[in-house]
Amino acid sequence: MAMGVGVALAFTSNSLTFPRYSSPIPNKIHFLRQIVCKAELQVQTRVWNWRGYSIRYQHSGNNGPALLLVHGFGANSDHWRNNISVLAQSHRVYSIDLIGYGYSDKPNPRQIRDPSFYTFETWASQLNEFCLDVIKDQPFFICNSIGGVVGLQAAVLAPHICRGILLLNISLRMLHIKKQPWYGRPFIRSFQRLLRDTAVGKFFYKAVATKESVRNILCQCYHDTSKVTDELVQIILSPGLEPGAAEVFLEFICYSGGPLPEELLPQVKCPVLIAWGDKDPWEPIELGRNYENFDSVEDFIVLPNVGHCPQDEAPHLVNSLVESFVARHAKSSSSTSHC
Repeated sequence: MAMGVGVALAFTSNSLTFPRYSSPIPNKIHFLRQIVCKAELQVQTRVWNWRGYSIRYQHSGNNGPALLLVHGFGANSDHWRNNISVLAQSHRVYSIDLIGYGYSDKPNPRQIRDPSFYTFETWASQLNEFCLDVIKDQPFFICNSIGGVVGLQAAVLAPHICRGILLLNISLRMLHIKKQPWYGRPFIRSFQRLLRDTAVGKFFYKAVATKESVRNILCQCYHDTSKVTDELVQIILSPGLEPGAAEVFLEFICYSGGPLPEELLPQVKCPVLIAWGDKDPWEPIELGRNYENFDSVEDFIVLPNVGHCPQDEAPHLVNSLVESFVARHAKSSSSTSHC
């Protein structure tokens, strides 16, 4: 039973989508003030063919530095709906659905027979090739939760592409195999096989992929539950009901390997800014503060009274933070290698 709860926590803590802190604030931590947003611009939805797969992305804005917005596990580019058109006032904004999520293709991992397909390396390669094929520029990565690990991995794999990374409540990956006691690892692997290889996994997914479950999970990770609207629930749920979504979901919650943020941050050469909602129940801010000690991290920003998904719960804070971060680093020529 405890392990079942652990898998549910993997679903939540490894992503936006799903399932206190008062301590002295270090010198590198600041609080943000609310700033009034500008008028919004039209957002276009497009499809990019990547390695034979259809990838959905959104785009807005024709001038300024390029931004690539990267969602968390279980989410999609619509989770940035309160950011894209506002940031497009002075940036070229792109928001992408990682393969397996949103309205991008969801190839069945069993049919692919590639154990390394749904991994951070795959998603990182997708980001980098999207930058080369579609953006055709060196963008800034703006990432939430698991998307932050994807962004860091992309910057490590192709250091010449990314100009800077803003991490919003990056996943700590607390259920990573390296963070589990040695005596529990065999049981974890057995339970993962049970989910992935038997009907138990499909039953578990059906229980999660309902309006009621999605709403309850979102109300846990959003501090301001008034932001958990019917629209948001539908944004998260609808792609999860598409063919292949259950297989991708089960594949990822059984993925306890791959890189950790603390392993990637020392390898990143471009500037990194970390922002953290201080009411995140899944990724505790006191643990996240440890990341500010890496040389690549220029600052750690506390977002007061905000949960796990700051870009949607407090877009006014995140949008202004993105604008100031990009403005500081966009003066360098795009022809210069930044990462």
